[in-house]
Amino acid sequence: MTETLELNDEKLIIKLAKALSSQTRYDIVKLLIDKEMDISSIAKKMKQTEANTSAQIKKLEEAGVLESRYEPGAHGVRKVCKTKISRIIREII
Repeated sequence: MTETLELNDEKLIIKLAKALSSQTRYDIVKLLIDKEMDISSIAKKMKQTEANTSAQIKKLEEAGVLESRYEPGAHGVRKVCKTKISRIIREII
């Protein structure tokens, strides 16, 4: 279930802004808005390597935008990702 992220911590705001400032990472978030996908599928869709996609996913996880889990796959385990939030709220006073 996605949640609303209320930004009250300056460090979190900066981390989130940096995570979403990359066009690639922003496109990954858009790709995952309505569905879950594994790293391999995301990489193919984005026309990126799995290593690069995995690095981008890690930055989005650290910023609290995505969450992932591991599942059995055809050749070991696969990392399945989904959006963690659906809204970001920050009041500027």
